[in-house]
Amino acid sequence: MYIPTLADMLVAHERIKPYIHRTPVLASQYLNDLTGAELFFKCENLQKAGAFKARGASNAVFGLTEEQAAKGVATHSSGNHGTCLSYAAGRRGIPCTVVMPRTAPQAKKEAVRGYGGRVVECEPSTTSREAVFAEVVAETGAEFVHPYNDPRVIAGQATCSKELIEQAQGLDAVIAPIGGGGMVSGTCLTLSNLAPQIKIYAAEPEQADDAYRSFKAGHIIADDAPVTVADGLKVPLKDLTWHFVQSHVTDILTASDQEIIDAMLLIWKRMKIVMEPSSAVPLATILKNKEIFAGKRVGVIITGGNVDLDLLPWQQK
Repeated sequence: MYIPTLADMLVAHERIKPYIHRTPVLASQYLNDLTGAELFFKCENLQKAGAFKARGASNAVFGLTEEQAAKGVATHSSGNHGTCLSYAAGRRGIPCTVVMPRTAPQAKKEAVRGYGGRVVECEPSTTSREAVFAEVVAETGAEFVHPYNDPRVIAGQATCSKELIEQAQGLDAVIAPIGGGGMVSGTCLTLSNLAPQIKIYAAEPEQADDAYRSFKAGHIIADDAPVTVADGLKVPLKDLTWHFVQSHVTDILTASDQEIIDAMLLIWKRMKIVMEPSSAVPLATILKNKEIFAGKRVGVIITGGNVDLDLLPWQQK
């Protein structure tokens, strides 16, 4: 298992600069007053393709040799990673195939196709996904870019917190959502090297809390099919992301689906920015654990803004 280094992150940042936004950091006095902390929101919802995953996908795609790139890239994804990999592949002019559950939202399939990717559907099960994906790779010879358990992807995601600590000085803590752990691993990679005094927290839905349970147990616990409004956080940790979580995360905090929806609505109302439920989990956990963050300067990573505007969670009955 190759563990990406600070040097990998620095190379990645130079490599992907032409293909990503240096996203803004925003603040809200109302939310500061509400939480008792100074919050600095790193807005990856304003990233290319609408999510932080454009960073890791771009690093993987533009790091390929010409020979590797000629056969294209492939992945399995029900959402942002597939979209972002299609975006990056399109910028390099190479093929991209994404295996997606037939039950995945039509908008997400259209987003992949909109960036020039090919969607191959599978049944909504791990067995079907892996079988169909194996067929795709056998047929195309494409390079597999895992959504998060890939050193190239983690090095790319690590560039987000590098920008954050340049944009917001003197942070005491950084908090990001956790599913498979790609963003949190990247945050660990950067901060443990450049700002080891900053505490790293991960935020997770109570209804998909396998990372929390893994952290407490000291080994990976994987849930097969958790159900939560934070649909981007349903996947389990893998060996590479577990290495970073176990080594560098201070704590994992959880919030209920209702708390996540309330935090999402609060950000929409007060900050006027579109973000998806997964991105609201950090604020939900800060509101739930005010004593941890009171009086602190806290970086909050808003990971994405790809939400179905016809199915907003507070409108569902």
